[in-house]
Amino acid sequence: MAGRTVLVTGPTSGLGRAATEALAALGARVVLVGRSPERLGALRDSLVREHGEDRFPSVTADMGSPASVNAAVSRVLATETQLDVIIDNAGAIFPERTVRPDGIEATLATLVVGPFALEVGLLPLLARTPGSRIVAVTSGGMYTQRVHLDDLQYEREPWSGSRAYARAKRIQVALMREWNRRLAAARIDVTVNAMHPGWADTPGLAEALPAFYNRMRPLLRTPAEGADTITWLAVDPVAGGTAGGTAGGRLYLDHRPRPFDRIPSTRLTAADRRRLWDVVVEFSGSPDPAPDLRANRPA
Repeated sequence: MAGRTVLVTGPTSGLGRAATEALAALGARVVLVGRSPERLGALRDSLVREHGEDRFPSVTADMGSPASVNAAVSRVLATETQLDVIIDNAGAIFPERTVRPDGIEATLATLVVGPFALEVGLLPLLARTPGSRIVAVTSGGMYTQRVHLDDLQYEREPWSGSRAYARAKRIQVALMREWNRRLAAARIDVTVNAMHPGWADTPGLAEALPAFYNRMRPLLRTPAEGADTITWLAVDPVAGGTAGGTAGGRLYLDHRPRPFDRIPSTRLTAADRRRLWDVVVEFSGSPDPAPDLRANRPA
């Protein structure tokens, strides 16, 4: 990965840190994007000591804030001349329903709208970097939930942070499929895939699901094991399909494509994914980066 640039959101712990350390060891320039400047600084210093060179710029950004994401985009565009990979990893489970100042529920904002705005803003840099990729880190919990298209902000049900998280991850994966389809149709040379890390021993899991974590801890993967497919999708020349949209748009676990659905009632149609795309474009305040070419075709 020497000479290549990877941007990782949520790089300071868990899967994000494991992926960051693996990519750094392979020689990549890694742009560290996270909320805490102190934790980013500590990680950067650690990586510089480990590898003896400073190729780890940090960008402070709250992925749940469009203004913060837009500022991060501006900084990356001003400092980077290429971008080979975005790893969409940052996430959070909120114990209580929280609405951001812009009116978007915090889980949806942090896991869906913010990453979408980041990818839209950095698309020109990705598009001019040959063979560039986006890798979305999802969760197996998404298999248990269907997307409530008329209640994306979880306003009509009693709140559950874990269910909201799983639904947001399902939306994230649906958008990855839609990204890949639209970029291929527009002949934009960026490949998009999602990956499921399996159940890994991470601080996020321990904090969000303590009972599950305590029961399952002896069986959990290490963060490095969970992040292995992230690194593979970022590094391997043929992983996830070829650039240019001829493949991609898949969900991987342990280097193998897996089904998007395990329960028929959770399945999203192509029309559902197009509808989600339009809603998230509106939430993000971004211009549509890849309008659906089908909209201009006769019925």
